[in-house]
Amino acid sequence: MRPFALDYARPAEEWEVSIPYSYDSALQLNVLPDGRIAVHDYAVLREWGATTSTAGSKTHFDD
Repeated sequence: MRPFALDYARPAEEWEVSIPYSYDSALQLNVLPDGRIAVHDYAVLREWGATTSTAGSKTHFDD
């Protein structure tokens, strides 16, 4: 017997995105390519909404 939901489930759509920051384990913050802290760049915050780290819990923010 096949569960009802599997008849309508679709794979998640994959997006091609380029995140403008990376995690710096020494600072434990996301930083921009020029070394500035990502949370201080308001354009990044407006575009991405937040700069959540991929290290540890997704509920922790860099600010």
